[in-house]
Amino acid sequence: MDAKQHETLTIEQFTQQAIPFAKLPGHSTALDILADLACPDENTIMLDVACGPGIVACHFAPSVRHVTGLDLTPEMIRQATQLQAERGITNANWIEGTALPLPFDDNEFSLVLTRYSFHHFRQPAAVMKELIRVCMPGGRVVVADVSLPKPQTVNYDKLEMLRDPSHVHALSRDEFSALFLDSALSSVQFAEYKVDLALEDQIQASFPVEGGAERIRRMIREDVGVNLYGVNAYFDSGSLRYSIPIVVGAATKNG
Repeated sequence: MDAKQHETLTIEQFTQQAIPFAKLPGHSTALDILADLACPDENTIMLDVACGPGIVACHFAPSVRHVTGLDLTPEMIRQATQLQAERGITNANWIEGTALPLPFDDNEFSLVLTRYSFHHFRQPAAVMKELIRVCMPGGRVVVADVSLPKPQTVNYDKLEMLRDPSHVHALSRDEFSALFLDSALSSVQFAEYKVDLALEDQIQASFPVEGGAERIRRMIREDVGVNLYGVNAYFDSGSLRYSIPIVVGAATKNG
C-alpha cells in the first residue's frame, strides 16, 4: 500500500483501539525508565510524537514546563484530552498531525520523545531526522519501541501484522541503534525492558485481520519453549502470556 493508504489504515486501527489501548496495563509500565533517560526538569518544553491516549505526556507533565502531544488519530487526541482533564493537568496541549513531516519549527522543543510508534513508520530514518530537527541543541531525543534480534524480526512482523495490519516493521537491534548514529547526536544511552501481556487481553484490545485472532493464539501457543517470535511465550495458571522486548534509546542533540 502507498503512504496515504497506510495512513488511512492506521487511523482506522487506532480509532478502534483508542479506548482499549489506554486501559491495557502494559501501556503504563516502565515510564520511570523513560524519565531517567529523558532527564526532564521544570524548564523542559516537551514534544510527545504519536502520543496516543496521552499516557506518556501526562506522566511527564508535572515535571516539565509544557508538553505537546501529537497524534495522527483524532480519537487518540480525544482520549488524551480526557486524561488531561481527569488529572487536572494545565500545561499540556494536543495536536492532530503526522510525524513525517512534523508540523513544528526547527529547534522548538528541549525534549522530543516517542514511544511504541516506530514499528508503524514506513520511513523510520526520515522520522528520526524530524525528531532531531525539532529538538533544540542540547536537548534530548528519546525513542522507545519493540526491537528484537534480526533473525526474529521477520517472524514477529508476521505475527503482529495479523493483530494490527497497520504494523510495518519491528526494528532489529542493529536497525534501532543505527537511528542514533547521526552526527547531530551525542551521549547516546540505551536501556531495555519487557512489556508482559496476557495474550487474550491483547487480542481483545485489538482488531485483527479476519481469522487472525485464532491464528495468533495458535502461533503463540506453539511458540512456548521455542521463542521463534522473540516474545518468550509461556503459560501462567493456564493463561497464555508473552513479553514484548522494548529498547529505549536517548541522545543529546549537539550544539
